[in-house]
Amino acid sequence: MKKFKQIIAIAATLTAVTLLAACGKSSSSTSSSKTVKIGVLQLVSQSALDDARKGFEQELAKEGYKSGKNLKLDYVNAQGDQSNLKTMSQQLQKDKNDLNLAIATPAAQALQKQDNKTPMLFTAVTDPKSAGLVTNLKHPDTNATGVTDKVNTKAQIELLHKMFPKAKKIGLLYNAAEENSVVQIKTAKRVIKSLGLTPVEKTVATTNDVQQTAGALAKQADAIYIPTDNVCAAAMTTIGKVTEAAKVPVVTADATMIKKAGVATRGISYKQLGRQTAKMAIKIIKGKSVKQLAVENPAHTQLVTDAKRMRLFKVKASTLK
Repeated sequence: MKKFKQIIAIAATLTAVTLLAACGKSSSSTSSSKTVKIGVLQLVSQSALDDARKGFEQELAKEGYKSGKNLKLDYVNAQGDQSNLKTMSQQLQKDKNDLNLAIATPAAQALQKQDNKTPMLFTAVTDPKSAGLVTNLKHPDTNATGVTDKVNTKAQIELLHKMFPKAKKIGLLYNAAEENSVVQIKTAKRVIKSLGLTPVEKTVATTNDVQQTAGALAKQADAIYIPTDNVCAAAMTTIGKVTEAAKVPVVTADATMIKKAGVATRGISYKQLGRQTAKMAIKIIKGKSVKQLAVENPAHTQLVTDAKRMRLFKVKASTLK
């Protein structure tokens, strides 16, 4: 009888362990099988914004969120068209995503105007307050937060002056319709004047304007500064050809622009910016609210140079230290 009771007890224990294991397996399976839906609205195809998107996707994959498995990315690109931004924002609102990502200021503004309920992250936005996306950076009070691409414009102008001390007229090329660019240009003009130099401004509305406008600016300026401007970024190859032919050096705010036109800058990696934004996305996926996540500035900056243009404009590496 005693032996029989022992057998019953062992059987009961084994059954309980089996049931617990099954429950644990079921819970884990349910968690991993849930598909997260993220909408992505990108302003235009250009290297910096493309890198931000790639970095975002890479960081999500690193953390176990992979497209086609437990992640559905609803990606749309407005190709710089305002009417596309509106239509695509409406589309993302209807898709009822868990989270939306806006890449660049106009994309963020359009998406928030259409949908102020769905949690939204922005990246590649220089001044979210001026853009009307939030009124409090530390404690976001709308449906939006994210990572800015704000760089130290003052330091970049000072770097330009250090590399080209004989340059007296500093050209500024940008799109006046981009809030990002306007904010940076205001700072740049103030610093240029404080150094006893003269700012020379020219604006472009589309990439079609760039070649002629850059050529005209190169005739009036001794060196050119370009902010993180989306129109200019999309036409940097053209700017590079025009300025090299005119033998006028360029310093850019965006490190990725250096490859196509610039001499050097202390800027950011947009791929790292995208990764930083993805880390915020994961916090929202796991239950954090937008209002719990302060707007972040880039975590890292880096000195980026172009060897060919350094030689062309006779800039020594020691100058940059």
